[in-house]
Amino acid sequence: MAVCRSNMSTNVCRLLELASRAPCCLAITSQSCLRRTMLVAPRVPSHSMFHRRAYSLDSLSPGHGRPTLGVNTQQPRAEKTSPSSALSHRNLSAVAMKGQCRPLCFYDFLDLGEVEDNIRQARTSAKSRRFIVDPELAELVTQHLGSDLHSAKTVVFECNPGPGVLTKTLLNAGAQRVVALESEKTFLKDLQALEGHLDGRLEVVHCDFFRLDPFWGGSNNKPPLMYTDKLFTDLGISEANWLDDFPVKVVAIMPQRNERATLLKFAYRLFERLSIYRYGRIELNLFMSEREYMSMVAPPGQMNHYRQISVLWQMACHVELLHKEPWESFVATKRSVSPRKGLLPNDHMCLVRLRPRAELFSAGLTPANASTLMVMVKQCLVKRKEKLINKLNIWSPDSGSKLLSEMGLPEDILTGHVYPRQYLELFQLMEKSQEFTQSWLYEELMENSDEGWG
Repeated sequence: MAVCRSNMSTNVCRLLELASRAPCCLAITSQSCLRRTMLVAPRVPSHSMFHRRAYSLDSLSPGHGRPTLGVNTQQPRAEKTSPSSALSHRNLSAVAMKGQCRPLCFYDFLDLGEVEDNIRQARTSAKSRRFIVDPELAELVTQHLGSDLHSAKTVVFECNPGPGVLTKTLLNAGAQRVVALESEKTFLKDLQALEGHLDGRLEVVHCDFFRLDPFWGGSNNKPPLMYTDKLFTDLGISEANWLDDFPVKVVAIMPQRNERATLLKFAYRLFERLSIYRYGRIELNLFMSEREYMSMVAPPGQMNHYRQISVLWQMACHVELLHKEPWESFVATKRSVSPRKGLLPNDHMCLVRLRPRAELFSAGLTPANASTLMVMVKQCLVKRKEKLINKLNIWSPDSGSKLLSEMGLPEDILTGHVYPRQYLELFQLMEKSQEFTQSWLYEELMENSDEGWG
């Protein structure tokens, strides 16, 4: 009986112990299930507007087939951040800053927003424009601008930032001074609100970069029209020596209307050291149509594409293709021009860096005589299958053979087969010769004016 009582007592104790454990186990199990539910909770689906992106040219660019825009394709910020980037130290969201008045410090992370929200904001534009709304594309562009963004000497002009996705990415990457040149009032309010939190690292100006220095004079020009002198003076940027490093980096998406005319306008200003080039070797980082890029870098011999724009830009600048991006990666307003098809491929927008050559004005070329060079190049390339010697003999009878002999060129060379550096050398020889006057340039310019400048 004693043994039985002992066994019964033991069993009762075990039952009591199990009964006391049950609620605890149930609570633990419930918490574990809840935790697993939170970890694997399905993401809310969101339509992705762009299905392809980024034809890659280098290690900075994403590879083929990489998904692009849309919430489903974005990783959490902590996973997207490179350990070596300044972003890895920034852990405060701009959302968390609402209601606080202190300026954002260097380590505050600026929230780039959801792609869908950026798209909606971009489409409020009333002009013909394209915008970067994808944070991944903005980060790629920022990386291409170089590590000197962190330098206090580097000034970045961002043209027409719109929703400001690239603006915030530049600041997140450590850019010390960003100047946002926005032409539309629609976007100014949000940009100026951001400017007020950044303690001088962002400056917002109501200005259209591509319409700087309008040809008509007077004091009635109001923003976004502006003259370069006023812009640079207000920003405290002084003129730099041509041999100095690049004082300003410009990043912009080219307007698609009159794109070639705009590129030629900047080329003329570069050779004559006018407008922005009065302040030194301004570096341009431009998204342009693939068609215009291919024309810009066309080599001699490609008679359909080798033009004045090819010679002038190759002569004046180091032209570097940084990245090719499908048109679909950019948000276009309803008024935007569709990409033109033609003999050249035009499936992408090309990010092109144009760095003026330091030695450009060191061998007889000056801003004063540069207009003569530009007219000469234009006249030679109007008819690219004409013999160069015929042009030279018209400008100065019986001098063509002598000039071509000095340059080591055959007498039957066509104008469309002459390299940009050879045109510069030809101009320098003509400047030294007593047999040439500049009158021939302007007489023939009037005859060919109906054929255009492209």
